[in-house]
Amino acid sequence: MMHLTIVCPCFNEQEVLEQSAQQLTAVLDDLVAKEKISPDSGVLFVNDGSRDRTWEIICSLHARDARFRGVNLAHNVGHQYAILAGMMTAKEWSDAVITMDADLQDDTRCIEQMVDAYAEGNDVVYGVKVSRTADPFMKRLTAQMFYKLQKSMGVDAVYNHADFRLLSLRALEALESFKESNLYLRGMIPMIGFNSTTVDDVISERQAGESKYTLGKMLNLAFDGITSFSIKPLLAVITIGIVFVLISIGILVYVIWSLCAHTAVAGWASLMLSVWFVGGVILIAVGIVGVYVGKAYTETKSRPRYIIQDIL
Repeated sequence: MMHLTIVCPCFNEQEVLEQSAQQLTAVLDDLVAKEKISPDSGVLFVNDGSRDRTWEIICSLHARDARFRGVNLAHNVGHQYAILAGMMTAKEWSDAVITMDADLQDDTRCIEQMVDAYAEGNDVVYGVKVSRTADPFMKRLTAQMFYKLQKSMGVDAVYNHADFRLLSLRALEALESFKESNLYLRGMIPMIGFNSTTVDDVISERQAGESKYTLGKMLNLAFDGITSFSIKPLLAVITIGIVFVLISIGILVYVIWSLCAHTAVAGWASLMLSVWFVGGVILIAVGIVGVYVGKAYTETKSRPRYIIQDIL
């Protein structure tokens, strides 16, 4: 039987951890009873620099039930890096790993479907959201816009999939070979190329606490994903530049015609508007190029993506 580890990144999740542990215990017990996973399968909570009692609760869970283990990161590194830290740690003793958020908004019934898909020969199983009615309207709207935007930018990611997925040991070892510091797992994992499938994931409301994924963090993730896997923003800058050249040629023709027709009128306002507008576009273009240069700079430093302080 396979040894399964469920990896849950945690950041200030003291309100929900006990309830999540109870639900995951029930899922593990059911799968063990059906002889789909080994009895020593368990859960790995990754404490991503929480400022509340999250790590204390993880230690308490481990003391009560050895199936609950913990990784305590030295400081907050962010959701994607916390997931990677958990997966690479669990890889040492697992045949497969499932990653999901500690709030368990993802459908835990999908875990058995993922295990079954793994048994059928799939190395990667994605949980794809088929209903987001439990999410606030703005979160649903921005999420849909993000998925469509990254697709238009050429990012090869699974539509409506976040970070609820199963990875086999072989897939984990392949993922370990990806050394970039600018981490975007939703774009990296499809690049592995092993057999994959999807299961339907119905999102539910949080049982306690508040979502730690603010709008700002979602926008940063979206921007990182696009700039880490696509050069289309740079191509867009070139396109905008060509458009402005064509516009300037049109303005030149108009100015010459005005001079010949003696209809030219000195327009300070229109001149200043043009200067500011073009200047703004240039600054945006330089900023986009700067982001790519900054990412290259970050990669060359090769700093560790996370530092583990304690492991239970």
